[in-house]
Amino acid sequence: MATSMPTAAKAVGAITFAIVGWLLANAFIPGMPDAASAGHLREGGTVTGLFVGWMVMGNSVGHKYIDAIGYGWKTVIVLAFFCLLFLGLYEMLKQSTRMVYEGPIDAILDIFARMFDRAKEAITFNVVLTMFVGGGISGFVTEGASRRWR
Repeated sequence: MATSMPTAAKAVGAITFAIVGWLLANAFIPGMPDAASAGHLREGGTVTGLFVGWMVMGNSVGHKYIDAIGYGWKTVIVLAFFCLLFLGLYEMLKQSTRMVYEGPIDAILDIFARMFDRAKEAITFNVVLTMFVGGGISGFVTEGASRRWR
């Protein structure tokens, strides 16, 4: 039941997944080998969660509560993917200013290599627990908002 109009479910999905994005970034930073250079990772996770919650979870409402938890997990996986993509893009752009790459194809391929490296670092108990619990609760709350405020 996807709609292009703003709904309460989309707003709640955006807010809850922005919180999950912030918590996910906080869980990920201690596992980074260069945690001191985390930069704006928390803010990036929050903004990414805002958009993913609006676009993915906000359009997945209107089902059973147990289905909403599954959609919340799907949404948090999409959130993690885009956070890793934007982090890889950011790191590639930093390296490209140092003229590290032979050409544009090398730079684009390095985005995905950096995504893969960061994903290996991200698979920790705290990150997986945050994704599991945060995605489930956010999906449940978003479905509740959809039923409460139509």
